[in-house]
Amino acid sequence: MSFAQSGFAQFMASPAGRILRIVAGLAFIAWGWPHRGETGGVVSLAVGVLGLATGTFDWCVISALLGGPFRGAGIRELKPRS
Repeated sequence: MSFAQSGFAQFMASPAGRILRIVAGLAFIAWGWPHRGETGGVVSLAVGVLGLATGTFDWCVISALLGGPFRGAGIRELKPRS
């Protein structure tokens, strides 16, 4: 089974998973902005922007790095048959 067929990938490509990534991205940005002069703040901002972008645009960077589809729609098409 590929990563894109895993339960984790299927959840992250679902509407609930996308909302979770958007909310987490916003939280990282909210924490990182006041700390932007520090290394941890810059890292938090970068992680937050990545999470916000992946949730908003329905991308999956982890799947792409592991050889799977980059778009969430591609992951949902690979849903294992019940």
